Order: sequence, then C-alpha cells, then structure tokens
Amino acid sequence: MDDTETVSLGRVTLQRLASELGLSTATISLALRDSPVVAQATRQRVQDMARERGYVANRGAASLRTARTNIIGVGLHDIVNPSFTELLAALEDALSGAGKTILLGVSQEDVVRQARTLGTLAEYRPDAFIISPALDTTIADLRALAISGIAVVQVTREVEGSGFDFAGSDDQVGVSLGVAHLVALGHRRIGMIGGLEGTSTGRKRLAGYKAGLAQAGLPFDPALHAPGPGLREYGREGVARLLALENPPTAAVCFNDLCAFGAVMGVQAAGLEVGADFSIVGYDDIGEAALWHPALTTVYTRIPEYGRAAAALALSRIAAPTRPVERVVLEPKLVVRASAGPPPARPAR
Repeated sequence: MDDTETVSLGRVTLQRLASELGLSTATISLALRDSPVVAQATRQRVQDMARERGYVANRGAASLRTARTNIIGVGLHDIVNPSFTELLAALEDALSGAGKTILLGVSQEDVVRQARTLGTLAEYRPDAFIISPALDTTIADLRALAISGIAVVQVTREVEGSGFDFAGSDDQVGVSLGVAHLVALGHRRIGMIGGLEGTSTGRKRLAGYKAGLAQAGLPFDPALHAPGPGLREYGREGVARLLALENPPTAAVCFNDLCAFGAVMGVQAAGLEVGADFSIVGYDDIGEAALWHPALTTVYTRIPEYGRAAAALALSRIAAPTRPVERVVLEPKLVVRASAGPPPARPAR
C-alpha cells in the first residue's frame, strides 16, 4: 500500500468471527477466553482467526450502538522530553474541545512495549489512535492497529509508506536552517550530535544536516557525526567525542534541545565558552531553551500547531474513514539567541 491508500476500517466483531467460522457467538466468546468448555482445536482456530482479523476485546459494548466511544488513544514514544508534554497539551486541548477523552500509552522506545500498551488501549475501542512511533516501528506494526477498525494518525514521527495521516514539522528543512546559520557565522567544520536512523526524525534530520553542508559546498565528514539518543546525557557525551578529535569542529547542530542542553554542559565542562569557543544549535525550541545561559539558538518546530493538526486529522478520519490520506508538514523557523557565534581563531581543543 502506498501513501495514497487507506486501510479498511470495518470493525471486527464476535458476530463477524462467528459467521466466518460457522460457530455461535457464545462459542467464539468462550474460545477467546480460552475456556476448556470449547475443544482445544476449536479454541486455537478461533484465536488464530481473531489475531489474523485484528479482533480486540470490547470493554465498552454499549458504545457499539453508536459506534463511537469518544475516546482517542495517544501513543507516544517518550514523555521525558518536554517537547512531548507540549504536544500532549496541544492534543488534549484540541480533542477535549471536540468532546473527546484521551487515553495515554508510552512505549519508551520499545516496539514490544508499544504493541502491548496500544493493544490494551484498543480494548477500550478508541475512535482513533494518534501515535508517535517507537524506534524501529514497522508498517506491519501500524497496520495491526488499523485492521481492528481504529483510525490511525501519526504525529512528529512517521513510518514512511504506511499510508496513514501524518502531522509534523519539516525536519530536513529545519536542521538545514541550523547549518545555514552556522555557515553564515563563518563555521566550516560543523558537527551533528544525536539522532538514530531507526526513526523518521533521525533520518530526516541527518538528511537536513547533509543538505545544509552541501548547500554551502562543504563535505560530509562521518567523523563529525555523533549519532545517539536525544538525551542530555548523550549530548554531553557526543560533544566530548567531537572535541577530542584531532581536527575538531567549531560548532554543532543537535538532534533536539535536550541533546543541545547536554552539549552546552559538555562544552562548559571542558573549560570552554559556548557561543565563543564552540557554537551550538538546538532543535524544537521547548520553553526551557530561552532560559539557559547562554540562551539556546534553536529551531522552532511548531509543536503546538502540528499537535492541533494531528487532532484535526483524527477527527476528520473518524468522520470520513475512506477520505484520502492527508499530510500536514509545517515549515520550522530559526530562533537566534546566544549559543552560536563566529568561530574562534583556533578550533577548541
């Protein structure tokens, strides 16, 4: 299925399973509960069919009369990063205004945990899922949700080619803005800290870094790329790796603001001054970015706006399940503060 296709949203019910298997709904119900009243072979046949069809237990049977629960399942890969609390606030505000209630599940970058958590949420028959997929999530993982009859919208991250609606920021453009700013300040050796290629954000932000270098006529040097998780701890570790190079960079763009905060601490721990000896550009522009010393130059990714857009996509998908797939990709903006300045006369060591 390509991006122009949609997944069938017909709900799988006990009655549907019973009809397909030529059994009574009572037998289906008992088999799904693994009751010994039903023969083992029949139980296995019913359970295999239920998994194949994406059937989940319905904890809100009364809602079937209206086919709406007014529940939206939200699956995030992280809530430690303040960018996701900002996203969740935007989703909740938009959805509560439409009479919806959020049920939240967090995967902590674990695909197995994501499947288990979202599977549990699915038992409450949400009208839609809004998901920021965990690291290494596949198309099959998302389709397993949609086949149960629940609409799926991706936010911040996406699984390319899955054919589901998406709302987020243009990450390639965003990081290239940060690189261009550093180039304009006079930097020619620019590193990148953080990001993993198992996520769309990691791939696209790395592509933005490479594109920004190419636009300035600068080569991509793998030694200046320090991939890793988007955490403060890794930001500090990553900048230490770059500063230890024989020919270190004079600046770095970071996968997100948390990485940038860690990089600031790492530069300061090395006895250097951020913005003078080494320049840093973050990504997201979370509220804390303006409060750091020095205040962080970063890229505003418009999280509240695309959070509201994701909510609107979910509501539209609920109302019209077969509507064409829609993508809302917002253009980010550079926010210039004090953490980036001209390169020093000699590279920091």
